[in-house]
Amino acid sequence: ETRKATPGVGLISPPPHHDIYSIEDLAQLIFDLKNSNPESAISVKLVSEVGVGVVAAGVAKCKADHILISGCDGGTGASKWTGIKHAGAPWEVGLAETHQTLVLNGLRGRVTLETDGQLRTGRDVMIAALLGAERFGFATAPLIAMGCIMMRKCHLNTCPVGIATQDPVLRKKFEGMPEHIVNYLMLVAEEVRVLLAKMGFRTMDDAIGCTEALRMDPSLRDSMLNFGPVLMPAHLLPDAGKIGRIERRKLYGQDHFMITQAMKDRNLLQAFKATFRFGDAVYSDGHKLSNID
Repeated sequence: ETRKATPGVGLISPPPHHDIYSIEDLAQLIFDLKNSNPESAISVKLVSEVGVGVVAAGVAKCKADHILISGCDGGTGASKWTGIKHAGAPWEVGLAETHQTLVLNGLRGRVTLETDGQLRTGRDVMIAALLGAERFGFATAPLIAMGCIMMRKCHLNTCPVGIATQDPVLRKKFEGMPEHIVNYLMLVAEEVRVLLAKMGFRTMDDAIGCTEALRMDPSLRDSMLNFGPVLMPAHLLPDAGKIGRIERRKLYGQDHFMITQAMKDRNLLQAFKATFRFGDAVYSDGHKLSNID
């Protein structure tokens, strides 16, 4: 009932529009999505892991508008326990590598970079922004603000607080209100404002990608951990600026000119709009079609 589906028919999420086995498959999928809705912004979600930066560069070249780097923490309570504990890497690692790789390849100004994975406080938001993120995904913390008690029964339809269930009896137990989430996010935003002021930034745009403002905890300097690759400012890398311009955030949109020009079906629909709407005979020339279109 919630998803307007036919009773008894199993649902797949996401729908199997394409089998993605290569970057070419992804480019074709983005092309098809842009064909269906040219005004939409195409987002691609990538798991934070070693080497994700190269994949993100390919995604940007495929004309994606938005890239999400998802960390190993957080996620739905319906996930398997082994996946929750052992899959992926921290979002800081994947985000830093992605931002650096996009800057090195002159692609950072094309795409919006987002991260998620147990972001809870304004400090988390500031660290993500300094590492290169422009958007920040919150899920678990707002869910708890609405009353979630993390029973991890989302897939069993037995949520005791009435959040992840369609049972009318259990749904009556839901006591969450929009104001709860609003208050929580306002507190996060206020902490971000305080941190911005302390660090000397006027706006969030000024802070994005300024990794040089991060410092390693002095108590960890004698440990075996090396944070150098993560804390290295992208614009100070040896090869920065050799390909394209050095950009810290999205400054312009993707060039979808070739995609919009290749939308022959949309051009034909526009040319014969009167035929479809009123049944009038319409003549139109200049459309070069072949058997492979």
